[in-house]
Amino acid sequence: MMSSSGQQLLMDVNHSLLSGGNAPFIEGLYEAYRRQPESVPPEWHDYFDQLEKAEEAAGPAGSNTEAVRRRPAAATGAAQDELILTTERKQIAVLQLINAYRFLGVRNADLDPLKHQEKPHVPELDPAYYGLTEADMSTVFGTGSLVGAPRAPLGEILQTLRQTYCGTIGVEYMYITDTEHKRWIQNRIEGSRAQPRYSAEYKRHILERLSAAEGLEKYLHTRYVGQKRFSGEGAESLIPLLDNLLQRAGGMGVQQLIIGMAHRARLNVLVNTLGKLPADLFQEFEGKHAQELTEGDVKYHQGFSSAVSTPGGVMRLSLAFNPSHLEIVDPVVEGSVRARQHRLKDRDGDLVLPVLLHGDAAYSAQGVVMETLNLSQTRGFGTGGTVHIIINNQIGFTTSDPRDARSTLYCTDVSKMIEAPIFHVNGDDPEAVVMVTEIALDFRMKFHKDVVVDMVCFRTLGHNEQDEPMVTQPLMYKLIARHPGTRKRYADKLEAEGVIKPGEAERMVKAYRDDMDAGRNPNKTIVYGYKSPDAVDWTPFLKNSKWDMQVETGLPIADLKNLAERLTDIPGKFKLHPRVEKITADRRSMAEGKLPLDWGMAENLAYAALLKDGYAVRISGQDSARGTFFHRHAVLHDQNRERWNEGAYIPLRHIAPGQPDFTVIDSVLSEEAVLGFEYGYATAEPDELVVWEAQFGDFANGAQVVIDQFIASGEAKWGRLCGLVMMLPHGYEGQGPEHSSARLERYLQLCAEYNIQVCVPSTPAQMFHVLRRQMLRPLRKPLVLMSPKSLLRHKESVSSLTDLADGRFQPIIPETEKLDSSNVRRMIACCGKIYYDLVAYRREQKIEDVAIIRIEQLYPFPHDDFQVEVERYPRARDILWCQEEPGNQGAWHRIQHYLLRHMRPDQVLGYALRSSSASPAVGYLAKHNLQQKELVAAAFREEI
Repeated sequence: MMSSSGQQLLMDVNHSLLSGGNAPFIEGLYEAYRRQPESVPPEWHDYFDQLEKAEEAAGPAGSNTEAVRRRPAAATGAAQDELILTTERKQIAVLQLINAYRFLGVRNADLDPLKHQEKPHVPELDPAYYGLTEADMSTVFGTGSLVGAPRAPLGEILQTLRQTYCGTIGVEYMYITDTEHKRWIQNRIEGSRAQPRYSAEYKRHILERLSAAEGLEKYLHTRYVGQKRFSGEGAESLIPLLDNLLQRAGGMGVQQLIIGMAHRARLNVLVNTLGKLPADLFQEFEGKHAQELTEGDVKYHQGFSSAVSTPGGVMRLSLAFNPSHLEIVDPVVEGSVRARQHRLKDRDGDLVLPVLLHGDAAYSAQGVVMETLNLSQTRGFGTGGTVHIIINNQIGFTTSDPRDARSTLYCTDVSKMIEAPIFHVNGDDPEAVVMVTEIALDFRMKFHKDVVVDMVCFRTLGHNEQDEPMVTQPLMYKLIARHPGTRKRYADKLEAEGVIKPGEAERMVKAYRDDMDAGRNPNKTIVYGYKSPDAVDWTPFLKNSKWDMQVETGLPIADLKNLAERLTDIPGKFKLHPRVEKITADRRSMAEGKLPLDWGMAENLAYAALLKDGYAVRISGQDSARGTFFHRHAVLHDQNRERWNEGAYIPLRHIAPGQPDFTVIDSVLSEEAVLGFEYGYATAEPDELVVWEAQFGDFANGAQVVIDQFIASGEAKWGRLCGLVMMLPHGYEGQGPEHSSARLERYLQLCAEYNIQVCVPSTPAQMFHVLRRQMLRPLRKPLVLMSPKSLLRHKESVSSLTDLADGRFQPIIPETEKLDSSNVRRMIACCGKIYYDLVAYRREQKIEDVAIIRIEQLYPFPHDDFQVEVERYPRARDILWCQEEPGNQGAWHRIQHYLLRHMRPDQVLGYALRSSSASPAVGYLAKHNLQQKELVAAAFREEI
């Protein structure tokens, strides 16, 4: 028996791409083995024993090899050794050739339906590169780990390799480090020689799906001439691909499948895969819209939900809404999937499957793709693997030269960063397309990792139906013009095979057109009117969506103390860091009323209270567990143990028996993908508080597409409700341009139609109540919080247990000091940290005729509350807005209109702020302090 180490070495030798430089080393070992077997390491001894036995089994005296057959009868000694050594060299060369095809066979695969690109010469795929000649073709060699016969003539081995790796399927997987994954792929690809084998019945089904794909495009092209639809012509194999994927996934127990894609072929997928009624689509082409949305969106951005019958039962389908930012939907889909998996307790990702469809140019060029891939195997964002499908038009947007489209050989190369296997396939071979899809899905379901299907096809029309591609790609589009179409080619093939009768393919085409004329969908797997028992009921948030609805967010003091006790109850022998130990001790004192509550304690109490009420909580961001400003400490670390899963204690997971989940994630260093993920999560789970925290507020700049296209406008465009909370640390502390402003002005500019909430809490109690209100109020709108930095430890920015027990969130906090209202000459309105600077200046200067109010909710603006404040000071000659930000930033340009609406005719509006600036803040602390001092003083000057 070979030792385990010897078996592993044999596997490694047979499965590695042995370079020619290794041959002398192996030959030297073999020569030493021949002379004195025990002189080589045991694993090599076992390996060479195996080779010897294989030669003996092949025939007496190794008569099967050409080298031995040519050996002279008198050859002895050194000559005999040389002949044997030559045989072994060639055996190693054959193993090298096998592995070369595994690595590089894709370069010579028949992937281009247009035969537009000339295949490159790859020397490593030529037997001569390894010293193998035509004379060796009939020589029998060991095939190593090549699936099939253990020994075969070289010519047969070569034919097998070319058939497997250079046909209409090309595979990339040898960069994967996990041997089990590689072996699994080899068995599936080499075991079948990459040759699809389907029944005649299923081949007819594939043709029917191709006919549907082509039929819809041709119907729309003739009925709605010139209208943009981003046709899927040239990529018709996508529809049988998705059909097979859905049915196979359903048969494997998948209950929900969530799809994200840009607009290429989207209408085709909506109708032929998800079952949208053609009559409804035609209405949209005619300028009508079935849904009652505030604004709506173009038809090729619309999402859709349906259900299909599968061998495993009914499976729910959802196509995510998506703007023109092509790949931004990727993390949104992943977040939605994660939420659904969480709801179903689907920890491995067996019940909910994400499928992302990409364009070749966008997949390789847009950074959010890489960011999303990077989330795939992390604990807080993984979804059990995604099936990626590339609709590879070979042309991208308008470029036909890959040198201008990307810097990598293939558009899919970015997938290699997570070692995802890549299956390239010729879109003109629909059976091969279906086959690799089955392999890809099986890989994902077995190993729960991402997998990529790169369907190489073409784009029959231009970027859209009003484009003329011949202008920029004349030669390519001459080939496309001569291409009969994938459906026609496949129909001819099936007719030649006797699978279909003459005229049967055209009858399929006519039947589909008849269905289109009638406005009905011929897909018999669609289950109309299905209501899943696992679906979320959003009705309460639609019926009760009133902004001014009051809810009680306070808790009895006894309950607050009980929650505080749970938050500060640390396991025995758990050694805290001295600073954290001090914070925990202080929090115990806060619960006893010995110390006022700070922000970290109030925020943790808000989460604890929600958990006790039955709401799950999910927080993510860079350093969110500890808190960027060392304030949250939701995760405690044992100083004697460093491994996170062993040395961490999370008090919020121990609030009450049977409580829902509390999740806090120190996210990867990404804003765009992570915020997109959390938005997707929140749109699928209304009963969980979902919080994304920026390390500094302006870091959200890197996720502006998510904010503009989804968070601010998703409800208006698509009717998508979302209760996501964005915490954006904001405040001018002299830390320079990039660590001061969360760009408050950008969020206020996006405010309209009551789409989002923008709040600037100035006390711990306000933070407690606004977080509680976000879940307890039957309203799901995004909440943008300008959260504090220096205020986290400001001696006056504190609250009491009574503030949490008796209060609620105050959109406006009136003047808190005792002033004679009849004596007030000015009312200063402000928000955030500047309030404490204003109060300090007023005390220092002993000013008693200026009232200061805090506007804690900037949008929707609390008009009634503000009117009360204006009427409180009947002799105030003016109202002044004070802010830290420059005049062209912050709230000034938005807030002035609200203030003017409530001012009396005899009042004037003034302001105190930094001068308008191209930069958010100065970079020098001394200059910052001078500006701050000046603007605070300006707020109290007699004249404005």
